[in-house]
Amino acid sequence: MTEERNPAMFRLGKPLVVAIDGPSGSGKSSISREAARRLHAAYLDTGAMYRAVTLYCMEAGIDLTDAVAVEAATRNADIELSTSPDAEWVRVSGRDVTDAIREPSVSSSVSAVATTLGARAELVRRQQQMIADSGLRIVAEGRDITTVVAPRAEVRILLTASEEARMRRRGVQLGGTQSAAALKEQVLTRDAKDSTVVNFQQAADGVVTIDSSDLDFEETVQAVLDVVYSSTH
Repeated sequence: MTEERNPAMFRLGKPLVVAIDGPSGSGKSSISREAARRLHAAYLDTGAMYRAVTLYCMEAGIDLTDAVAVEAATRNADIELSTSPDAEWVRVSGRDVTDAIREPSVSSSVSAVATTLGARAELVRRQQQMIADSGLRIVAEGRDITTVVAPRAEVRILLTASEEARMRRRGVQLGGTQSAAALKEQVLTRDAKDSTVVNFQQAADGVVTIDSSDLDFEETVQAVLDVVYSSTH
């Protein structure tokens, strides 16, 4: 493998921010994490931050329809999350909530936080700071990464897939424990809600689209790495 095609050596010593957008079930998290691992880069799961705030609000008894209260809670929430692709953890006020933020009750409520503009602004600020603190070698994924959080990233990708593929993947991810209606709520309905405040289903200018509908995991990771190589030359 030449240095040019060795992910760990690629642009070593130079800035490399890879921003990956996409809808629910497109594989953003797993693909981005593996790409970060191969690039020897940090990894930022911005969706985990929204989930952490949602859990924080729910446990504090905050009305998620009260935008002022949600914004204030977001500013006050003490959230920490790993930026290592090999260590997944999220903490709220020092308590490990890695599993709790993936519970169905959080998944069905997170759009209320994601569509609160004040909360989004605060989390975007934190995300931009985390990217800056990473040493500028990071893969960041979420819903507005390519357009709002890191619009000047060296690599910007929209990772998408058909509705059928996204529903199937989310079902596998959840171990087959969710009904078709619950999966629809987590994937399609949540996307519809979130799309009212951010466009993550159509690529902005300069953003490369990867459709993973007919790609397996390894093929999708390689497609992302290929875009990384081509976008920075």
